[in-house]
Amino acid sequence: MAGRFDGELHGFRAVQRLAYECAEAVAGRLRPGVTEREAARMQREWLRERGVRDWFHLPFAWFGDRTAFTGFRVPLQFFPTGRRLEPGMPFILDMAPVHRGFTADVGYAGCLGPNPLHDRLLADLEAHRALILREVRERRPLREIYENVDRLMVRQGYANRHRAYPFGVIAHKVHRVRERRWSPHLFGFGTQSLKGLASDALHGHREGWSPLWSPYRFSDHPPRPGLWAVEPHLGFRGTGAKFEELLVVTDSRDPQESAFWLDDDLPHVRRWQEERTAA
Repeated sequence: MAGRFDGELHGFRAVQRLAYECAEAVAGRLRPGVTEREAARMQREWLRERGVRDWFHLPFAWFGDRTAFTGFRVPLQFFPTGRRLEPGMPFILDMAPVHRGFTADVGYAGCLGPNPLHDRLLADLEAHRALILREVRERRPLREIYENVDRLMVRQGYANRHRAYPFGVIAHKVHRVRERRWSPHLFGFGTQSLKGLASDALHGHREGWSPLWSPYRFSDHPPRPGLWAVEPHLGFRGTGAKFEELLVVTDSRDPQESAFWLDDDLPHVRRWQEERTAA
């Protein structure tokens, strides 16, 4: 594989797996009556017990129709609330830990008991993972890929809910972060990670690219080499589902090495493989 981050991918892969292990552990502990704030705290405590001291952003949890960002208008609505989990209710756990200087940003969608609609959304996310990888390898502009994700959602009968995120992003770049004893955060985001994103934004503005993958003109450029945290988010009425994981983009001319998902041994990928085997 070509690219300046050769040899570092194992560190990003390790923290991404750690984050997904946290998501699965916390999901297994969720019970009726647990609040979003309690679920977010459970994620923080689990990761801190395993050495995490810094964050790209602190953990989020969304329950029920908040998984589809119903009624979200301002950024404060993304933060965990006192909403309580109920049987059959969907949930999303979202966390972005920094461990040993490596960053991950993951999203885990689940449900407290059977929910056929939620199962369908999770299954339909697989096509988005394939589309994104294929079109990144084709070096299509990020804005065009975003629009094609939108079209696929419409064909599937869903609404695009990542458009509700700040700047409507479907992805953003992540980096290594210098380890410090004291790692403050601002409005839930780690200051070290924010500095890295701001530096990218400044350099990108000068060179004609952006570290934010959005539907807007500033994302009208081919994929930039680096690691991107990608999160297609489907919504149908009051139910939402997404995955979020790291996509590696390189400067290789070999299509297979020009872009690839950092890890295929993740909960949503295993779920799709198990469903195909069962079918």
